[in-house]
Amino acid sequence: MTIQFYAPEWGNTLPFDTFCKNVKAVGYDGVEMALPFEPAEKQTVLDTLAANDLRLIGQYWQSFEKNIDEHAANYEKYLRNLIEAKPVLINCQTGKDYFTTAQNQRLFTLAARLSADSGIRIIHETHRGKSLFAAHITRGYLEADPALRIALDISHWCSVHESLLADLPDEVSLAISRTDHIHSRVGHPEGPQVNDPRAPEWEEVLHAHLGWWDRIAALHAQNGSTLTITTEFGPAPYMPAMPYTQMPLVNQWDVNVHMMNLLRERYRRM
Repeated sequence: MTIQFYAPEWGNTLPFDTFCKNVKAVGYDGVEMALPFEPAEKQTVLDTLAANDLRLIGQYWQSFEKNIDEHAANYEKYLRNLIEAKPVLINCQTGKDYFTTAQNQRLFTLAARLSADSGIRIIHETHRGKSLFAAHITRGYLEADPALRIALDISHWCSVHESLLADLPDEVSLAISRTDHIHSRVGHPEGPQVNDPRAPEWEEVLHAHLGWWDRIAALHAQNGSTLTITTEFGPAPYMPAMPYTQMPLVNQWDVNVHMMNLLRERYRRM
């Protein structure tokens, strides 16, 4: 098994070249991010990644339109823009939690067609507010479409179900069996991101997430496939902050590097 670690561009406030140099220096393999549409700006991003020997995972999160026809048109526009960059894969926050099953399935089908035509793998993220917002809902889509593959950000499900998912073992197992990509953020029953996964009070929820990720890593080791992981602890308001000053409680970059090093060491011998 090969594991590749990706840094989230989300939350970065540095010049992109400086950010990429820092990403490379601490040992990441690439960056997960959206891409601009303006050709020169997009090419600068791709050139900077290449200059720093960093891979790209394309990210789609701009699922805002309530009208399904407008939504589908923009979805295809964003995916084609990412496909042109030939990323390792594209991770999509596909659909909406209030769309019908048929409407969300229309988007999955569109993504599958674009993936087949381009040869670029397109997977779908478990994310609040989107089609795969809950474990039992995701189970329905996965059972209906054996080819559907996901990016598992299980922190969202902890928040949605207000639990560590002990009563949803079948749903979680099915999701794990279809996971190609992990967002290694640690959530808890009252929110999608703990303030600091290094703190002892979060030991139980950290170990729950490690258990889920261990099972995914074991499957990829068994299959000899590449597992990609983005250490996606986010900035405020995902990152809890102090009142009034809005100063984050911990440093986003430090937490993400910690998660990369923790998981790299954990899976080193797999």
